[in-house]
Parts: sequence; C-alpha cells; structure tokens
Amino acid sequence: MKIQSQIKINQYRSQSGFIRKYQQLIKNEVLPYQYNVLNDNADGAEKSHVIQNFINAANVLKGKDKGDGFYGMVFQDSDAAKWIEAAAYSLSRFPDKELEERVDGLIEIIASAQDEGGYLNTGFTVKDKEKRWSNLLEAHELYCSGHFMEAAAAYYEATGKDRLLKVMLKNAEHIYNVFINGKHEGYPGHPEVELALLRLYGVSGNKHCYELAEHFLNVRGVDRDFYKKEAKARNWTVWGNNGADLMYQQSHAPVREQSDAVGHSVRAVYLYTAMADYASLSNDEKMIEACKRLWRSITQKRMYITGGIGSTGIGEAFTVDYDLPNDTAYAESCASVGLMMFASRMLELEPRGEYADVMENAFYNTVLAGMSLDGKRFFYVNPLEVIPGVSGIASTHIHNRPERAGWYACACCPPNIARAISSFGKYAYGESEAACFCHLFAAGEVSFNNGVLLICETGYPYEFTVKYNIKKGGKTLAIRIPAWSSEFGLFRNGQKAEFTLKDGYAYLNSVQDGDEIILTLDDKAKFVYPSSKIPENTGCAAVMRGPLVYCFEGIDNNEDVLSLRIDDSREISVSEYNERLLGGTAALSVQGARVSGQKSLYCLEKPEEKAVNLTAVPYYAWGNRGLGEMRVWMPLSSK
Repeated sequence: MKIQSQIKINQYRSQSGFIRKYQQLIKNEVLPYQYNVLNDNADGAEKSHVIQNFINAANVLKGKDKGDGFYGMVFQDSDAAKWIEAAAYSLSRFPDKELEERVDGLIEIIASAQDEGGYLNTGFTVKDKEKRWSNLLEAHELYCSGHFMEAAAAYYEATGKDRLLKVMLKNAEHIYNVFINGKHEGYPGHPEVELALLRLYGVSGNKHCYELAEHFLNVRGVDRDFYKKEAKARNWTVWGNNGADLMYQQSHAPVREQSDAVGHSVRAVYLYTAMADYASLSNDEKMIEACKRLWRSITQKRMYITGGIGSTGIGEAFTVDYDLPNDTAYAESCASVGLMMFASRMLELEPRGEYADVMENAFYNTVLAGMSLDGKRFFYVNPLEVIPGVSGIASTHIHNRPERAGWYACACCPPNIARAISSFGKYAYGESEAACFCHLFAAGEVSFNNGVLLICETGYPYEFTVKYNIKKGGKTLAIRIPAWSSEFGLFRNGQKAEFTLKDGYAYLNSVQDGDEIILTLDDKAKFVYPSSKIPENTGCAAVMRGPLVYCFEGIDNNEDVLSLRIDDSREISVSEYNERLLGGTAALSVQGARVSGQKSLYCLEKPEEKAVNLTAVPYYAWGNRGLGEMRVWMPLSSK
C-alpha cells in the first residue's frame, strides 16, 4: 500500500512566480514550436516526419499506398506521445480550445494507425510488419507503447476524454495476449512500458496492465542469454547492439538483486521508476530494498552536482563510482527527467527529504538547462565545462555541443523537458490520508483529495520565504526542509510553529482554515566542495545558492574562464534580481584571481595571479548569449 502519492495533474494550478513563467513558456512557445517540428514545418529544425509516419501507417492499414514511407528512428513515434502528454498538463492549467482541438486531431491520426488487433507502431506497420516483436533488444516497440500509455493517462486526467485511453488499453491487451497468453519470451531492451503500464492501471483499474508490468519486471535478467538467443533467431538488426552487454540494458541480474546503477542512464532510471512504483503498490520488500540500493548508488557515487547522470557518451551510460568528468559528461536531459520520476516514486515508498532534494536539484539545473530561455533550442547533453574549439569538435568531446540545437534526429529530450516542466505540480505536492506533503516550493493553488486546500506564495528559487495560506485545513502539513538550508524558520500565524522534524520534513499537526504558515530558508550563496574521490575536481569548488548551481561563462569574465581561480576565504556577494539578465536572475560575485605569464606550453616560472571579481550565473541559463567558455567547478586560488 502506498504511503503517500502524487496529486493529480489538475490539482495544482500555478498562479505566479518562476514555475508559472516556465509553464506559460511551454504553452505559448514550446508546444506550438514542437508541433510544427512534428509536422516538419519548423524552419531550421531537423526533419521529424513523426505525424506523417502515422498518416502513412493508416494508409497502409487501409490498403492504400504507403506514401513516402517511414522516416526516422525506431522510436520516432514516441515524440508525438510526449508532446501530447506535455499538452495535457498545459491544458489542465491553461484551457485552450485551439490546442485541445489540435491534440484531438492528432489522437485521431494516431488511432487510425492502430491495427485491428491493437498493435500500434508506425515503423513496423509501414515497412516491417513481419518483424514485429522479434527484436525486443533494439526495436523499441514496447518503449513507444509506454510513452503513449503515459500520454493517454495524462490526457484523460486533464480533459476527461478517453479516446486515446481506449486506444492504449486495446494496445495493452494486445501486448498481454502476446507476452502473457502467447508466452512470448523476453522483456524490453529500453525499459519504459513497465512504469507506463502501472500508470495506465492507476487511471483505468485494468488488472492486465498491472500484471504485464509485474511480468516484465519479474522476467528481466532471469534468462541472461535471452538477447543473444533473440539475435541468433533473426537475420536483421537496427544498430547492431550487443545482446551480450547485459549491463547496458540492465539485464545482468534479476531486478531484485541489482545493486549498482549501470548501463544506459535513461533506461536505468525508467526501470528503477517502475520498480519503485511497483514496490509501493505491492509492498514487495525485496523490490523496496533493491530500489534503495540503486538510489544510493546513483546519488552517493554516480551523480553530478547538477543532478545530471550518465558520465560517458559511450552508451550514454553510467561508468564506475566517482567517474564524473566535467568536459566529457553526457548527463542527458532525459536522464534527469527520469531521475525526477524515480525520486518521486521513492517518495511514495517513504517521505524522506533526500528524494525531494535530488528531484529539485535535477529539475532546477540539468532539466531546465536542456532548453533555451526562449523554448526553441535544446541540449541533449549537459556538460559541466565547455571549451569552444574542443567541445563538439575533438573526437573525445564530439557529443558535447557548445550551443543548443533547434531539434535532433533523436529528439527524445525536447518533449521530455516540456512534459517535466508542465507537470511540475505532480512532483511538488503529495498526500496521504493524514498529511499533505510539500516536496518542492511552487507558487499556486493546491487541492488535496483529503480535503485540504492551500495557496502557496513564493518567489523561489530567488526568494527564500515560502508562505502557505490554508483555505481548508484539518490535516497535518509536512514541509520539506532542504538539506542545503543549514538554517530555517517556521512560523504559524506569526508565532514560532510547533513541529516535528523527521527525515527532512517538518510536520505541523492539524493545520486549520485560515492558518498562515511561513517557512524561511537560508539565502546565502555557498561554496561546495567535491569528494576527494572525484579525480576531475581535485583542488576545485563550485558555488550554489539555494537549489541553483552556478557556473562561470566567458561573456561575464573577459571571455576567458580557464585562467580564473576562486578564493573561498571570501564571502560570495549576491546581486539584486535583474529582470533583464537571462530572463530574470540574480548573479553572484566571487572573489578570485586570473593567472597569466605562461610563455609556452609548459613553464618553469610560477604563473602570476592578479586579483579579480568573478561573475557567476545559474547553470540552467548558460549558453543563451552566444558561444563561449563555461565552467561549473573552478580551481581554488593559491593565495
């Protein structure tokens, strides 16, 4: 039984502040732009062909010509699913008849591409029908189904419309018939459908969805040779993936026995999300313990300060403990979205502040950094150091683009970022029968199923006072106290509040109608020091203020970041909030030095140091002012 759960998407309504600004950006700019991309109508963006793929598949099912065929990656369909999901979240806050009609139209196009048996995948309808379900390792059929299941659940919750829900329940029955009734062997090469089936079960109550998710989790890694046998039985491949690389697709051991976060980082956290969700539904103790082990592996040994995960471009993967290079980091945007999902499900198992701390860290840094401030350019990869002339050019750094792109041939990240931002309320608030949980600080109105109604007012993450006005009370209010806030104050109706502090949450008993709860957090900017086990960061420090990691860009620092050193013996100054700087932000001023005097590649003379003021801006906003150097971790000055 779940200890507590997320609120539904229509129970949080952003009203002001940082989150509302971003959600309006998604509505006004991102969704229209991405829809144009899906229709191949966006200037300068790579060809998508996503919607045309569905049209062509529908024509094939009707016995018509397949048009210009199928174009794109095997998972191309999923871009449409994530766009619909993001649109659903947006509609729950900003009703928009035109957008809703656009979504309904796209759903009809998708439904027309589903065959009578329930199968839905354009690539294997347009050109490779005989190959269906024969390449679970690479073909992403279950992955695409999963994203459409999530979209169907979200759109049903947002609008009450069940057209896509019925399509995906039919698809789930098809998959059930193949893998349960038909006893087809195997499990997804790219986990996703597991978490999606559990979500579909949550909105529909269809037990086959639950049983399918349970089945895919239970069989994963049991037959360690499955992918090798599958490859031997067919004469085709998509990318030539190595079925013997068990860690890459997390099939090296049954899920309840896994301990270290390994392999492709997005696949990993999607799998762990499903494991945690299933564990909270089933109270499976072995699964719970596995989730906790995997969580510790990520957050204690394999995660960047920015909440990025996946330290190598080789396989977009985790490597080994403390291997966290800055300039060749992968840290895929999708992986941080997945980490937020994993964290939110861990909160359902047990309300511990560490899960919300990581969820917040991933969102405010890597997830937001994955999109430009105008919502039209995107990072797939999120390095912590960029050097023009090396980043994106040297063979070792080719994956680390120094500037965002308008779109990608593999475009999983842009719509993933959109759905994460639009659904922020689900991550911010949760509930149980007895308590309302404030995991993240998001201004707006929140209605809980247990009857509580509150309005949150805050200028977070740039202001550090959070006010909760209780419109309807009667339950316990549990407010997260972030680990980064060494000092905090909690007040109830102008007086110091009585509360119980447990596992990072302050519990205030029986808040009542009309109560005003005020939380004050530490607003100081601070130096952060890495573990000595991270070789890349020896002798370095980073700077943070609240949840925001800051970075140093060339444009603010005489176009030369590499020669800078920071002095951690001096206090960091915080500028006034500037609406005109990077969409509205507060810069930091850090004392330090610039080194010079080196006359050759290597010198015997000690470099000279000249005192300078360094300027830092939030990492999420970097790369919005042209090409230039950027660093998060800075060497410490010798003085």
